Amino acid sequence: MELKDKVAVITGGASGLGEATVRRYVAHGAKVAIFDMNQERGDAIASELGDAVIYQNVNVTDEASVQAGIDATVAAFGAIHLCSNYAGVADAAKTLGKKGAFPLDIFNKVISINLVGTFNVLRLVAEVMSKQDPVTADGCRGVIINTASVAAYEGQMGQAAYSASKGGIVGMTLPIARDLASFGIRVNTIAPGLIHTPMCDSLPEETVQALAANVPFPTRLGNPDEVARLAQNIVENDYLNGEVIRCDGAIRMQPR
Repeated sequence: MELKDKVAVITGGASGLGEATVRRYVAHGAKVAIFDMNQERGDAIASELGDAVIYQNVNVTDEASVQAGIDATVAAFGAIHLCSNYAGVADAAKTLGKKGAFPLDIFNKVISINLVGTFNVLRLVAEVMSKQDPVTADGCRGVIINTASVAAYEGQMGQAAYSASKGGIVGMTLPIARDLASFGIRVNTIAPGLIHTPMCDSLPEETVQALAANVPFPTRLGNPDEVARLAQNIVENDYLNGEVIRCDGAIRMQPR
């Protein structure tokens, strides 16, 4: 599927990997709806990129909020062909630490946003996609790309909730792809490694360098556009379906 003239929903699109994907999709001719809760930043990106982008204040865990965002997207652009899910949090705590057991409310929050929120968005977007005419010779109506993490495979200390949420995304990739195959909707997942998002800007340079030193090659942090470029590749490769792709410089995370 080509990006040109397609319509994408991008959750977490107001920063980091999501923003990089918004910019890449738009640069290649797509129209994008940013689903995020950062009103100021979302509005700023939409204003900068013009008529090809709208911002919707969407809470991915809330069905009514997501449905309202989807309805607004269809009203503005007429369809939804692509969905890239980046919205997530990374709250950390040890299963048992100095302050006691892992707070259950934090565990539930991470699972709710990262895993349930991803599924909530994709299921409702898939419903819209299924009613549209195919846009490729193979009969593809839509492409869904979810975001996991290398923590799904090598979670570090304190990442029980985060790893569980991202492991769930990995685990549901194939069954969802199989569920949606008859509708002509492809589903894949990206598992990023250490990516230099804006959060890294608050870290001391020596900390960033220490993180980069753990990456076999290239020995640096990834940049958000490398993940966005992989998302573009997934959209454009019609035979890629039901797969989880690591984008991590061959890193395998250590316990801490």
